Amino acid sequence: MGLLQDIKVMPHMLLPRVGKGSHAERLERFYRGQAKGYDEYRRKLLHGRAELYAGIPLPAGAVWIDMGGGTGSNIEQLGDRRELCRSIQIVDLCPSLLRVAEERIRRHGWRNVEAVLADALAYEPPSGPADVVTFSYSLTMIPEWFRAIDRAIEILRPGGHIGVVDFTVSRKWPPPGRTRHSRFERIYWPLSFAWDNVFLSPDHLPYLESRFETVRIEERRGKVPYLFGLEAPYYIFIGRKPA
Repeated sequence: MGLLQDIKVMPHMLLPRVGKGSHAERLERFYRGQAKGYDEYRRKLLHGRAELYAGIPLPAGAVWIDMGGGTGSNIEQLGDRRELCRSIQIVDLCPSLLRVAEERIRRHGWRNVEAVLADALAYEPPSGPADVVTFSYSLTMIPEWFRAIDRAIEILRPGGHIGVVDFTVSRKWPPPGRTRHSRFERIYWPLSFAWDNVFLSPDHLPYLESRFETVRIEERRGKVPYLFGLEAPYYIFIGRKPA
């Protein structure tokens, strides 16, 4: 079943047809034909999500905003921690992915989770300041990703936490102690992912560190399905909004 789903998804990855229009329109055109098989393929590609969602600090009665949360599969990574939350909002611009999220919410009977069609750059949580904001492989798909981070700061309460897991490449000369990717990797991975409008940036981590108190940084690699053992670099970041 997994292979059959991947076969259905791969043409959308290899021959993306997004055309012109707004960012929301391009997302919908890209994901509309693959929404139902999205989770099966991405489970092999998007590494580190379970670790991020299990490790981010979570107070009782928390408001959690999952920016670019798509199909809602990220919420399954929370396990029993979901019950600690007063409200979880899955925010995304793509109606096709959110329909899958709504179906998942009904299937699990999650009463504290809702799917919201909205822009991460302007979203205002109706339940008040958030305790947690997460971006799981969504920053690289937001053209003005720095504004999305700024918006996260605005809606987080003082002392609240941001969690990000995403693909990355290093700067040519990263700070001491950080991973330095080869010239080949710094050229190959951005070009490869840009084919699907996923834009890797060496500036994500430096910008996150400049805006938040760093709680945790991990720089890793994860296998890319059907690419003969190639491993794409990714990072996990947890930060705290200064009080």
